Amino acid sequence: MTGWRGWAAGIAVAVAVSSCTAGTPDERPQPPPAPGEKVTVTVSSPFTDRELGVLDRVLDQFHARHPDITVVSRGSQDDDKITQAIRGGNPPDVAISADPINLGELCDSGAWQDLGPYLRRDRVDLGAFPRAVLEYTQYRGERCALPMLADVYGLYYNTDAFARAGIDHPPRTTSELAETAKRLTEFNPDGSIRVAGFVPFLATQANHPWNWAPHWGARWTDAQGRSAFARDPGWREMFRWQRDLVDFYGADRLTRFVAGLGQQYSADNAFQRGRVAMAVDGEYRTGFIADQAPRLHYATAPFPVADDRPDLYGTGFATGTVIGIPRGAENAGAAWELVRYLSTDTDALVALGNGLENVPTTTAALRDPRVARTPQYRTFLDLFDSPRLTPSPPSPNGDASLKAAEDFAVRWQTGRVPDLGRGLRELDEQIDAAKRVGG
Repeated sequence: MTGWRGWAAGIAVAVAVSSCTAGTPDERPQPPPAPGEKVTVTVSSPFTDRELGVLDRVLDQFHARHPDITVVSRGSQDDDKITQAIRGGNPPDVAISADPINLGELCDSGAWQDLGPYLRRDRVDLGAFPRAVLEYTQYRGERCALPMLADVYGLYYNTDAFARAGIDHPPRTTSELAETAKRLTEFNPDGSIRVAGFVPFLATQANHPWNWAPHWGARWTDAQGRSAFARDPGWREMFRWQRDLVDFYGADRLTRFVAGLGQQYSADNAFQRGRVAMAVDGEYRTGFIADQAPRLHYATAPFPVADDRPDLYGTGFATGTVIGIPRGAENAGAAWELVRYLSTDTDALVALGNGLENVPTTTAALRDPRVARTPQYRTFLDLFDSPRLTPSPPSPNGDASLKAAEDFAVRWQTGRVPDLGRGLRELDEQIDAAKRVGG
C-alpha cells in the first residue's frame, strides 16, 4: 500500500528537505558495474513485515539476474529518515517512497537525482507508463523518480444492503450517490446513526479532498501554478454537495458516529463491519476484506461524478510508490540497474503488484494475465487503464497544500466557514503564501 496515511512524515520531510543544498545533476550517468565487478546496493523502503518480505523476494530475483550485485534491504524507512541519511552523507543507493506528494521538494532540492541522463542513455520508453503516473513522478520537467506501484480509488458498496433497499445498481452521479446514501442509512430509536449509507465527512476513513476532487473536475492549480479553489467551480459544487448530505445526517450526529468507527487500516474498518454501506477506497481494500471480512458481500465501481460532468465517469484518483537514486549514492550505476528493474520489468511488477495488492504501473504489467483479477479488483485495473485517471497534485512544499485543503474541509463541514466563497479565497491566499515561503 502506498502512503497518505498521515501528515507527520510529510511535514517532517518538508523541514528536512528545505535545508538540503540542491546539487547539480550529473549529465554523465554512472556506468553499470563492469563484468565480474562485485557491488553492494542498499535499498531503503517504508515496507515492514509481510510487505517487506514481498519486496525482498523480488530483490532476490534481481540478484539472481545480476549475481555480482548484492542487495541490502532496509525496511521501516520513511521519507524523513531517508532525507536525514542524505543530509548526513550516508544515503542509500536506492530510495523507495510511499509519499509522492513529497517529490516536488525531493526533485527541487536535488535530494533525489535527476534520472533523465539514465533514461536517455538507455533509451527507456516512457510510453510504457500511463500519463498520470508520469505526472506524479516528475516536477517542473525533472524526473527524479519512476513509478513502481499505484493505488487507485473507487466506490465500494455492500450488495446485501443494496438488495435489502431494492437498489440494483451503483450510483453514477453525485445526486444518485446522495439519494442512495439516504435510502441505505439506518437510524437507532434515539436518532443516532446505526448504519451510514455514505459518510460525507472529509478527513474520515479514505474520504479526502484529493480522492473526491476528480469527480467534480476540480483542479488544484491554474495554468500559472496558483491555488485555484476559489476560481474552479468544481470545488464549490463539491463542498455544497457535501454540506447538503451532512445536513441530512446532522453534523453533531455524524461527529458522534465517526468517533465510534474503527481505524481505517484495522479489522474494525467501518465498511468491513457493515457500519457504512458505501465508501471510497483504494484497490488494496480488496485484500483487507479477503483477509479480515471474507463473508462480506460487496462490489466495486467507479466513484460517482458531478451531475453535469458525465464525461468524467470512470475517472479515479491515483497515487503510488515511487523509486529513485538519492544524491551521494555510492553505487549509482548499479542502483540505476535496480531502479530500472523494479519500475519497468514486467515479472517484477506483477510479483510486487500481486504480493502487495497494488496496481502495476506499466501498461504491459497491468494487462499481464498473471495479475490477480477478481471482479472487485478488476474495477481498479480498468480505472488505472483509463485516460481519465487523475494523478496526485504536484507541489513545491510537500503535502502542505493538501493539509490546508483538508483543514478547510473540516471547518466547512462542521459549520465553521460561514461564507464558502470567501473561505475558498482565503484558502488560496494561504496556500500561495506558503508556496512563496517554501520556494
